[in-house]
Amino acid sequence: MKEQSAPVRLWTTDFILLMLCNFLLFLQLHMIVSPLPSYVQDRFQANAFQVSLFTCLFALSAIAARLYSAKALEKGLRNAMIFIGLSIALLATLGYYFAAGIAVLLFLRMVFGVGFGLSSTAFPTMASDIVPVKRMGEGMGYFGLSTSLAMSMGPIIGVTLLQGAGFVTLMLSTAGVIAVIYPLSYSLTRKKAAKTQASLATATQQSQQEQGVRPVASVSGTKPGSRAKMPFNRKLILPSVLNGLLSITYGGLVGFIVLYGKEAHLANPALFFLFNALAVLLVRPFAGRIYDSKGPKALLIPGAVCIALGLVTLSWATTMPILFVAAFIYGIGYGSMQSSLQTWMIQVVSPAQRGMANGMFLNTLDLGIAIGALLLGSIASLTSYTEMYRYSVLFMIVFLLIYLIQGKRSGSFQIVTHPLLSHTHIAATDSTASNDSNELQAEPEKRQ
Repeated sequence: MKEQSAPVRLWTTDFILLMLCNFLLFLQLHMIVSPLPSYVQDRFQANAFQVSLFTCLFALSAIAARLYSAKALEKGLRNAMIFIGLSIALLATLGYYFAAGIAVLLFLRMVFGVGFGLSSTAFPTMASDIVPVKRMGEGMGYFGLSTSLAMSMGPIIGVTLLQGAGFVTLMLSTAGVIAVIYPLSYSLTRKKAAKTQASLATATQQSQQEQGVRPVASVSGTKPGSRAKMPFNRKLILPSVLNGLLSITYGGLVGFIVLYGKEAHLANPALFFLFNALAVLLVRPFAGRIYDSKGPKALLIPGAVCIALGLVTLSWATTMPILFVAAFIYGIGYGSMQSSLQTWMIQVVSPAQRGMANGMFLNTLDLGIAIGALLLGSIASLTSYTEMYRYSVLFMIVFLLIYLIQGKRSGSFQIVTHPLLSHTHIAATDSTASNDSNELQAEPEKRQ
């Protein structure tokens, strides 16, 4: 058979727009996550446990919303999830202005979590549909860079706005970022998902025939006689647990780095996220290529060591230069690990389960941050923020033990991609569904 003369492009207009929308979505979230504990403590005299609830309850509500949004994506309700989610998040953000007590503010954070949870699953799922298969690690690595940079830049911007202009300005700026996502996502959402669904339906039916499963009438499961619920893919369990453990350490950073700075008498602790972002920006392009060539083991093990070293260094930070070193070491580990775990989860599922995989990745990220804020906040209230960061290292030790033991047992050191992954690339241009079907039919001939 005649091979394709040129590889499929990674940097398409759709891919760039998806990265930008995802960046802004997470930027507006983290612009308020880090400065909010300091604001609540100063205005309402809240203790460490009450402060941790603002992160914990938000994350739990986002997780609950994603349980619905993953199923909605399978049914082709992508556009509705994006715009309904953005609208709920925008209204909840504007409602902060009227919050006169902790209870109202907590309620609004939970409402915001629902909006964020509905919209945040769609963009990475759309990205995984258009990234070329052979460049999946590189492509999702770059896409994950938009999340990591937003998580690093958001706290710096948010803390600066809170300290320099006040909470109202911070609230309006966050609402403005949400508003910008509407027009940017319009060119993506106006494209019908029917072609994508047709391609995935063919691939899913072929997978079911290979596995001896009765074919369904539709990927979305909307026709009578089809399966209403897809079985959970157990291959997602290990990377989900690892992602949760990694996110626990990050929960201690976004929730308490400003308060730790006050305890350690650091001039501007939010600059931690600047140097963290620089490290992520530096390591992410190389990490994607390493993943594609050597698998996750080459990144997760040294990455976990870097996370542990970064946290130990942070706990001894009494000057800004030491804080910068700690941030850079932590960023190298976090930047190499986060996208590796997301790519791993996407590669082991069928095309129709990508919404499930991305939902699991984001849910375990939020759950880890929630647990980190709640558990580490309790530790800090009993000891100090310095001791809290030292205890955080234990989660990376558990991470390594689970991965080394379970990874070797299950063969997860080298990822075996789902057999249909090679069928699932959907070009950014408006190709027809029939072309997708022809490619699927031609694939067995290429193998021969």
